[in-house]
Amino acid sequence: MVCGVNKALSDCKPIGIVGPDIVAELFIAAVVAFCKMLKSILYLSCLGSAVLALPSPVENVRVERAAVIQAIPANIIKQSQLDNVLAGLKGDAKELTLGASALADVISAIVPGPSPDDIASEISSVASVYKANPTAFFENAATLVLNGLAPKGLINDYIAETSIVNSDKNYNPRAASPAVYPKKSPLDAPYSVDENTLRSALYIPKEFSYGKVRPCIFVPGTGATAGSNFLPNLGKIFTGSDYADPVYLNIPKFQLDDIQINAEFVAYAINYISAISGGKNVSVVSWSAGSIDTVWAHQYWPSTIGVTSDLVSISGDRHGTVLAYLLSPAFPKVPSTPAIIQQQYNSKFIQTLRNGGGASAYVPTTSIYSIFDEIVQPQAGPNASAFVRDDRNVGATNIEIQETCTVLQPGGTLYTHEGVLYNALAVAATIDALTHEGPADLKRIDMPMVCQEIADPRLSIVDVLATEALIPIAALEIAAYNPKIFEEPPIKPYAQKDVPRA
Repeated sequence: MVCGVNKALSDCKPIGIVGPDIVAELFIAAVVAFCKMLKSILYLSCLGSAVLALPSPVENVRVERAAVIQAIPANIIKQSQLDNVLAGLKGDAKELTLGASALADVISAIVPGPSPDDIASEISSVASVYKANPTAFFENAATLVLNGLAPKGLINDYIAETSIVNSDKNYNPRAASPAVYPKKSPLDAPYSVDENTLRSALYIPKEFSYGKVRPCIFVPGTGATAGSNFLPNLGKIFTGSDYADPVYLNIPKFQLDDIQINAEFVAYAINYISAISGGKNVSVVSWSAGSIDTVWAHQYWPSTIGVTSDLVSISGDRHGTVLAYLLSPAFPKVPSTPAIIQQQYNSKFIQTLRNGGGASAYVPTTSIYSIFDEIVQPQAGPNASAFVRDDRNVGATNIEIQETCTVLQPGGTLYTHEGVLYNALAVAATIDALTHEGPADLKRIDMPMVCQEIADPRLSIVDVLATEALIPIAALEIAAYNPKIFEEPPIKPYAQKDVPRA
């Protein structure tokens, strides 16, 4: 069904299989978003960082926060109310210093409408939100909550940090044997993070088999932790399986810090989990920026390559994204989080990654992505940011969902950046990769059946709603991150050899 953002779900019109007209319209909207959407991301960047330019005494901040709270209705039940509140927050520079707490206050005031009863309605409704305002990441995140498309309870739990699965302060007493820190191999780059911090970021479920079933490390995306990222989708499916034993890597600062540092957590996790699992190889499943974390880890900690059986990259951005950060010589730069700046399409980080060999697979790699991705673009054809080359002949499979299933089938419909996580084809390809040598092979998958599924049948509407909550959660974390910066972090000394020369 198709819904406008101002309509109740009961007013939505069923559409069944998506027709070419709406597909074309949404695709055009996605193209327009290439040039515009980062206004919203820049706004998010401003929210938490304007305090750097506008310092104020604690007493003034308290007064200002009280004013913001007073301006927010006790209950936000209509889109017009939400629009007015958000416009007010953007209109006063002083209130930008309160961005993170103000956003939390807005989310708390929202009274969500009824959630969809089925997954097809959820996907169509989410697509309608982005279609109505494809450039407004912040506003869309709040609209998802208002329209019942992302569960507010899960978001509130996330804010309260009640889930230990999302913790980056875990107690993992088992020592790696042989040792993997400070270096497993002389060829590995040096760590800048201490071993206790690196190890604490791993949430290892009590059911973990320590090698009886191949470990699978979940690496989250920007603004997320592995628990919230994967528990409602692949984590649910993999738990108790005989092909993937989940481990959740919760990188501190919600993957918003310097990606070079984030990659240290991935490199350590791969070698540590392998070591405590009897030296067995591990699989890695990543979402969004988790893909470039993992590739950087393979590139500069080569000891990780030999113990990684597979990398499955979902909605990855090996070439960054043109939507990451707006750069224009006519305007001054606005401070942002390190990871957002580094994910610009041709940032120095991305150029170094690709110049050093990161455009091609280091291990058997399966990359799965959607042309309707609202965060990463371009995502179509061989120029897709997620596209992986196979120069080393280790095996690489690129799966563009709409090209594989076609947009006229349920399995190829309007899947967003986060929507690929519950897409039936994505799940089937991930399992195929983890249960065979090399990357996924579509010839082994029952494509007619998979392409008729709107989502993996093992997942419920509740799981899909929880997955969609990743976007409001990311908005909160981007707003809260401090300190924000004006320039991307310098390339680490160990990677200087790969920085492209002018």
